[in-house]
Amino acid sequence: MKTSAHYVKIVEWADEDNCYAGSCPGLFYGGCNGDDEKEVFSKLCELVEELLELYVNEGKPLPPSTAGKDYANRMLSIA
Repeated sequence: MKTSAHYVKIVEWADEDNCYAGSCPGLFYGGCNGDDEKEVFSKLCELVEELLELYVNEGKPLPPSTAGKDYANRMLSIA
């Protein structure tokens, strides 16, 4: 399993930008966007892997994992 699997990745439609936007809570927001949802997710995964590699190469500790936190159901309870 890749280290990037420990981080939640979200792709959602952004009305204000009229495109899909990808983010990774705990690492970055607004990381990438585009017209194709699958392409945005693919790019988002690449960005997460690249960022985590930078942390390792610079000897920085990785941010806490965000996977397994049940974000989807928490967002539903807020809505």
